[in-house]
Amino acid sequence: MQRGFQAGLLLLLVQLFQEGPGNIPAITLAVLGFNVYLYVFPPAPPLKACMSLDQVYRNKEWRRLLLSPLHHIDDWHLYFNMVSFLWKGIRLERRLGGSWFLYLLSVFFLLTGLVYLLLQALMIKLMEGTDSSDPLLEYVQAFSRECAVGFSGVLFALKVVNNHFNPGGVTYVMNIRVSNRFASWVELVLIYLIAPGTSLVGHLAGVLVGLLYTAGPLKTIMEACADMLSSDGVSSRQRSYYSSSGYSGTRREYFEEPRPAEDHTSDYPESYISGLTEEEQIELAIRNRQTGRRETERHPGDSEDLRRRRLRRFEQEVTNQRRRL
Repeated sequence: MQRGFQAGLLLLLVQLFQEGPGNIPAITLAVLGFNVYLYVFPPAPPLKACMSLDQVYRNKEWRRLLLSPLHHIDDWHLYFNMVSFLWKGIRLERRLGGSWFLYLLSVFFLLTGLVYLLLQALMIKLMEGTDSSDPLLEYVQAFSRECAVGFSGVLFALKVVNNHFNPGGVTYVMNIRVSNRFASWVELVLIYLIAPGTSLVGHLAGVLVGLLYTAGPLKTIMEACADMLSSDGVSSRQRSYYSSSGYSGTRREYFEEPRPAEDHTSDYPESYISGLTEEEQIELAIRNRQTGRRETERHPGDSEDLRRRRLRRFEQEVTNQRRRL
């Protein structure tokens, strides 16, 4: 495809070098590079890749679910999406780990498109029986017929997850100070008002998918699927888990990082320990170490016997030295 000077692409490369390729986690860098590659060498023109209910469901062109998020209209569309992904990807991949982050991206990638189609179908359903003179009918028809491309829906889902880690923080959306809990909704409206050509329905689909993960059943379903794929019923990956306040740590399997001998929490089954928070595990270990010390004081065992033998050996050496004198 013939293109002129690509200022957005050039600025994206500058941004990458400023960040430092070595400072960007592997999955984030690979996904970003893949998007750039498909922009330079697109497998299909935008009109053959965009996603709408008519094209995907009625015309049975299901490949658009895969093509649409990876296509960008121009270099500036690519630049803004990839810079946003770079910021979110670095933080989320470091928190979740590469494997889980790739899994999360894959699910968001497909689910955002499906939710987008469901929203369009819902709008068409709402239009049935609506008076043609209703002024809202024109807007609903426009939303239900739009054909969208771009990574923005996935980015909005990632934004919801990223804000979930900092519920008390704030975000500046176009120089407006907004609480993280409402930042995605404010950005959703402001972007549409400032750039009407953007897909409001596509961005809304991303927000809903993100909420399904942070506040709905999606995370539980993903964890259950990951567990079923493992041969022993326990996931072999490093899995991130959440407490009521967000991210709380990582959980590794016992065969990856064996516990030291002095860790008394090993007396408990793995299923019991893995259900505790880090603070509860530390408290349990301290409590059991204290119990172990009390038992040792009551039953000295081999340590007391060793002390007596050393004492007898010392007395024998002193006696031998006196005889020599």
